[in-house]
Amino acid sequence: MLAMLNFEVDPKVLLNHLPTGTELDQWNGKTFITLVGFRFLKTRVFGVPLPFHRNFEEVNLRFYVRRRVGSEVRRGVVFIREIVPRWAIARVANLLYNERYVALPMSHKIQSGGDRRLSVEYSWKANRSGGRILTVVKDDPALPEDGSEEQFITEHYWGYAAQRDHGCMGYRVEHPAWKVWTAERATFDGDMKELYGHDLASVIRTAPCSAFLAEGSEVTVHRGRRL
Repeated sequence: MLAMLNFEVDPKVLLNHLPTGTELDQWNGKTFITLVGFRFLKTRVFGVPLPFHRNFEEVNLRFYVRRRVGSEVRRGVVFIREIVPRWAIARVANLLYNERYVALPMSHKIQSGGDRRLSVEYSWKANRSGGRILTVVKDDPALPEDGSEEQFITEHYWGYAAQRDHGCMGYRVEHPAWKVWTAERATFDGDMKELYGHDLASVIRTAPCSAFLAEGSEVTVHRGRRL
């Protein structure tokens, strides 16, 4: 399950993070960053399972871009920073994709109640700070409506990562459309200046403009290539 807290942001704040060859993607004229917490389950790297590294949490901060290839528009995400609990996972992802993973102690908690409420929490610890995402939903999930904000947030099927030489790597991400619950309550607690910088940390300290829980599914991340 993916807890997704969305924040509207001034596009200028993201320009320094924009990979070469991409442009910001907006929904109804709004630019979003999303704080996402979820779990990897039965993970394989190029089809090979890594012992003791198959099930783990991740929290990331991401924003949305598009890249034009001929007449095709490839909509994707850019990760500003990803937190995982195992250094080997962080090391592999940073080497293969030049992403910005960091390894920190993490935990999660999923609770369901008799009133059909579902509570999902992801937390992490750092030397000077830590954080917690909490999302509470009720009733049954549903597929997002065409053109909705939920569809925009969950259906970007490419990842783009800026490279050290100012190039760009792109990789395709495959998964079915996810059902979502709109959150009754969603909160973030923590000081993220150390990980995200002052401007972005200030944005996610405000109340999210929207939040929901996505059910998740099997996901295939294809090998990246330079663009």
